[in-house]
Amino acid sequence: MPLKDLAEIVRRLATAVDFADLAQTAKALAKAPDHPQALYDFGYSCVERGVSFLGVPALREALRQLPDARPLRTELISALEKEYRHAEAVTVLGELGAELPMWPERYLLARNCLLSGQFSRARDAFAPLLTPQDDTWLEAHGRLTDMLRRAERAAMAGPLDDRDLRGWHLTLTGGYLATLSPYGFESGMNGRYAYLQDTYALCRGGIDRLAIALRAAGRAPQSVTVLPGRSDRILGLATAEVLGLPAEPYAPQRRDTVVVAYDLNEIDDDVAESLRERPEGQILFEHATCWTDPPVAAADVSTLLAQTVVAPWGTRLHMGEDGPERVPPDTREEAEIAAEIVRSDAAPDPGDGETPTDTDAMFSAFVAATAQGWSTGPRPNIASPGPVPSSKFA
Repeated sequence: MPLKDLAEIVRRLATAVDFADLAQTAKALAKAPDHPQALYDFGYSCVERGVSFLGVPALREALRQLPDARPLRTELISALEKEYRHAEAVTVLGELGAELPMWPERYLLARNCLLSGQFSRARDAFAPLLTPQDDTWLEAHGRLTDMLRRAERAAMAGPLDDRDLRGWHLTLTGGYLATLSPYGFESGMNGRYAYLQDTYALCRGGIDRLAIALRAAGRAPQSVTVLPGRSDRILGLATAEVLGLPAEPYAPQRRDTVVVAYDLNEIDDDVAESLRERPEGQILFEHATCWTDPPVAAADVSTLLAQTVVAPWGTRLHMGEDGPERVPPDTREEAEIAAEIVRSDAAPDPGDGETPTDTDAMFSAFVAATAQGWSTGPRPNIASPGPVPSSKFA
């Protein structure tokens, strides 16, 4: 679409939803679709308003006109990253060749190579990268160093290709993905869920896989820490019972414990932020991890990856004689629901038969092969699903 037409459509939409800044920059671009400043301002507004894909063509055109403008290139890379278009970001940065500056361009090249699945190229791009003098980039340097280290181990334990969801989940987040979705693997999901009505059996299966990970990694926590939300308390009580450990209320500095969350995006912001830093021996277990909106702290073990999850005790949909019906939430005492999780049959759902075999022994072997350095240091937030794609709701 010609940029003038695109800008006019965006102006009308932005006006309708009262995005005054985006409406203004779109109006300016419609009047001067070839002006570099108008192109940049429009692209920047799109990124800030969460519609980066609309800003990409404008930023590309601005960079074509001003190929030496570093702020333009950095903003285009930001827009592409937010859309998970990491391979395109690699192409843009690769055009600089030997003239690629160390910070941030070479770092961004190595990062986007890794996030697009080009592990060897990422390693080569990172090798000459000097430790940044600017403190702004020190944390990013450390995160990428850790991701490359984990990728080395994951590549020895599995294929680390564009279908290896568990290997890439470990590489990017530092956590173990305990189970793969048994539905739609060959139809675009690759082990993730889009919409899931959770079950007690899945909850019990996740706890059992947590126990396997702890044994395989040689970890022996002394307690289970229960977060304050109702779903967290239910799952925490069940986890404590299965692991045979005492359940204790959340205390940020408690060591040698498993902190249990049902969905980290549902907990209090202050609690979530406190989980970014790890006391010695603390392991964070999250049952349902949102892969389209990752939580601020990456779990050390996640039962599953989903876009939207309804807890087994939440308001659910049921197909009745006259169509879909809403089933009210389960209001039983938390301990009673937790007991139902404990006594549930954790036999895996056979699904549609497309998902690769994933036995307890296979999961244990993967953890044992990659556990060196696991669950140490801060818990990063990686706002990208990486090189394994999955279908999702817009």
